[in-house]
Amino acid sequence: MADRLAALAAPGERAALLLPQGIDYAAAFLGCLYAGVIAVPLFSPGLPGHEGRLASVLADCEPACAITDTATAPVVAAFTLDQRLPPLPLLCVDRPGDPAPADAAPRIRPAPDDIAYLQYTSGSTRDPAGVMITHANVVANARQAIAAFGADAANNTTVGWLPLFHDMGLVLSVAAPVVGGFPSVLMDPVAFLEDPVRWLRLLGSYPGTISAAPNFAYDYCVARTDEAQRDTLRLDRVKVLINGSEPVRPATVRRFEQAFAPTGLAPGAHCPAYGLAEATVFVTTDTYAEAPATVSCDADALATGRIEAAGPGRVAAALVACGAPAGQELCVADPVTGAPLGPGRVGEILLRGPNVGLGYWKRAGLSSEVFGLVPPGAADGRGGWLRTGDLGALHEGRLLVTGRLKDLIVVDGRNHYPQDIEESVQGAVEVVRRDRLAAFGVPRPDGGGEELVVVAEYRRGTEPSESSASEALRTARAAVSARHGLRLGRLLLVEPGAVPRTTSGKVARAATRARLLDGGFGPSAGRLAGGER
Repeated sequence: MADRLAALAAPGERAALLLPQGIDYAAAFLGCLYAGVIAVPLFSPGLPGHEGRLASVLADCEPACAITDTATAPVVAAFTLDQRLPPLPLLCVDRPGDPAPADAAPRIRPAPDDIAYLQYTSGSTRDPAGVMITHANVVANARQAIAAFGADAANNTTVGWLPLFHDMGLVLSVAAPVVGGFPSVLMDPVAFLEDPVRWLRLLGSYPGTISAAPNFAYDYCVARTDEAQRDTLRLDRVKVLINGSEPVRPATVRRFEQAFAPTGLAPGAHCPAYGLAEATVFVTTDTYAEAPATVSCDADALATGRIEAAGPGRVAAALVACGAPAGQELCVADPVTGAPLGPGRVGEILLRGPNVGLGYWKRAGLSSEVFGLVPPGAADGRGGWLRTGDLGALHEGRLLVTGRLKDLIVVDGRNHYPQDIEESVQGAVEVVRRDRLAAFGVPRPDGGGEELVVVAEYRRGTEPSESSASEALRTARAAVSARHGLRLGRLLLVEPGAVPRTTSGKVARAATRARLLDGGFGPSAGRLAGGER
């Protein structure tokens, strides 16, 4: 692949990876690294609902060529034409190529600080931006993960279905195995979604398996497997199951443990973790030596930015500990001033370490703002800190992640986290699909500040009537009022698949809000809102 790339792209130019999950994807990515060509891990244009994002990424990275396969090549050619993008030379990884000429120039050896690939963010809070990940960054992050999980070539195997264009999928299934020299088993994400027991069987088929999945996948496994299937599983060989959603839901951890403990799954195997593309991916993880820890926090104190134990009779908010930093520095700071905060105080999570990327591709201003923070009085000559945009607190040496700064809902000076409101609604309203809803604030029609709105998909086969939608609103309002002291203005029940999601499967709250304000959910959604218009 590296030799064939040399005819289409010079070192430092970009190659877009537009092909399905599999060994060919890994070969294409590694070929780019050998050739000194900057890889841009993406997906086939056939991925539904993400055509606009793919077009914007291709326009931003300006690739010299695209790597695909013979089956996908016509789709890529048609896509670039439809999107009015410049035509791309195509290199088909599964088509035999000519051998490199005898007088071909030797491949350069990339320097540690050369850009290895552009990891485009999923766009859950802003337009996609390409994080510049160097060879040194990805090797450092792979080594940090290997050390955290005690992985070695003789005793461990990674098993992954996460897309290879996703930061965790790429590091877990390609980078870490190459750095650590241990086997990697790949699985197509569609195969998991069709039947999650396939993943569970693979986990028990190899020694010391290490895998990762977002929070919803663990709930999905519980919902889509029955007792007869679980009786056939042997999960005693599983070493680590990383749960990398932010934040990890305590109820998910509990349900998964209860469902699969009889299969031999060790209590400590489920490891809540935290990471983001700007830090290559991996930042903190809980230890695999003991079961995940949940901290019961006083809800009122949390709303004012403090972590305090919930006393008797007090409303509690449960947060799952995501462990300690792995080979990097972590600080919690005031989001406005950048001043460091002490333990038990909620603020923006800041990072510094060898795994933090160079910045965003072609976005010098944003890079300086996000990657170069120097907290007041903290200039030590070792460079700036990465502003993650995530909120959290340090508690007994472990990170508690509370939510995204841009998603925060502030009412009367009190902070409310949308994922907590969403959990209250989906726990109270039976018709709502789990993890297919978004809570946010919108301007009130009368101009009197903002009202809280929840847009939620209803379960398949249960399209609600106006009366049942009104009943759902009353139930949701009661739950939100009792749990959060807020009035829910509207509950919009929309058809399955209508709530926007990122390519990594997260609900895109900002995109959902924008679609609502633009009238993108249509008149039927408004009819089923059940609240004041």
